[in-house]
Amino acid sequence: MSATPFKIEIPQTTINKIMDRVRAFEWPDAPEGGGWAYGTELKTMKEIVDYWLHGYDWYREQDAINQLPHFKAQVRDLDIHFIHIKGSGEKRRPLIISHGWPGSFYEFMSVIEPLAQPQKFGGSKDDAFDVVVPSLPGYGFSGKPAKPMSPRTVAHYFDELMVGTLGYPRYLAQGGDWGSSITGWLGYEGRGCQAIHLNMLGWRSPGVMPETEEEKVDAAKFTASFEAEGAYFRLQSTKPLTLSYGMMDSPVGAAAWIIEKFKGWSDLDNGQLESVYTKDQLLTNVMIYLVTRTFGTATWMYRGLFEDPGGKPIPAGSRVRKPTAIARFPVDLIPFPPRSMVEKHLNVVRWTEFARGGHFAAMERPRDFIEDVRAFGRDVNGVF
Repeated sequence: MSATPFKIEIPQTTINKIMDRVRAFEWPDAPEGGGWAYGTELKTMKEIVDYWLHGYDWYREQDAINQLPHFKAQVRDLDIHFIHIKGSGEKRRPLIISHGWPGSFYEFMSVIEPLAQPQKFGGSKDDAFDVVVPSLPGYGFSGKPAKPMSPRTVAHYFDELMVGTLGYPRYLAQGGDWGSSITGWLGYEGRGCQAIHLNMLGWRSPGVMPETEEEKVDAAKFTASFEAEGAYFRLQSTKPLTLSYGMMDSPVGAAAWIIEKFKGWSDLDNGQLESVYTKDQLLTNVMIYLVTRTFGTATWMYRGLFEDPGGKPIPAGSRVRKPTAIARFPVDLIPFPPRSMVEKHLNVVRWTEFARGGHFAAMERPRDFIEDVRAFGRDVNGVF
């Protein structure tokens, strides 16, 4: 199926309904002196909502987003929304970038053009990519699956998008969060994927366990961290529909649920959200969930991880053999384990340690993200 141009055009009536609910929100009680320890801080959320009501302009943000070329294409049984901008160099390589939760295609707004047209941003046109940034099924402006879908299944859709729809027989893939799992599956069994770049470890080979003392200590730290911070994962992977009832009726509730993760998973100065993000950025990402009514279907992927196998079981110890680049940013809910452990899962050919940055790398540290993806492209030029 061919791709058709798409423009985001949200009716004023939709925005009015959202803002009416924001305006009518009744604030909860918060423990005195609790700050962020009990969840999204009440003081911060009140400041964000005040700006939402009196300073934020969806249509200003919509116009900026629409400056990039958007498309939709029917892939299998779903319409997939994506940004597609062709690179400026003769040696440009196709690159698909996959987001995760609670992000969106919007995470990559500041990196898409520099990756596609580097000479406009002080780089070399020899580093250019044809950049494709889709919305995951059930997210944003893509179609909603009928039931929970796993990252492996999404990888099948995205491989078809690249090879079948866009006609790229060979391409590169990048991802973080769910995007890292999708990208791992593309590297493992995608028809056209030649190499992958990850800023989170989303692929894990079945049956592979920690062996060295360093690997065991790291695994214990992760278990303790996830025990403290993983309640959202357990809820979204078991009872996502129950959560959706509340969030569909409360834009402020959805914003608090999402923004808490931007606070907890990002590398901030003195814990201040606006040391990295603007209120416009935080709210536009939230609004994409609200105007498309996808908060619920986006959480389905957590359930899909467990109930949608996406294909035949793979043998124990199976490893992604395609060349893999790792961009290790220091702050994350799921930080990379030691390199010795990562190499049991992936064919690591590039490993970059960054001094700053977190889960939403392309938003937090766009220059670092751009330069590492460009270097990855140079490293794997031989696959094209």
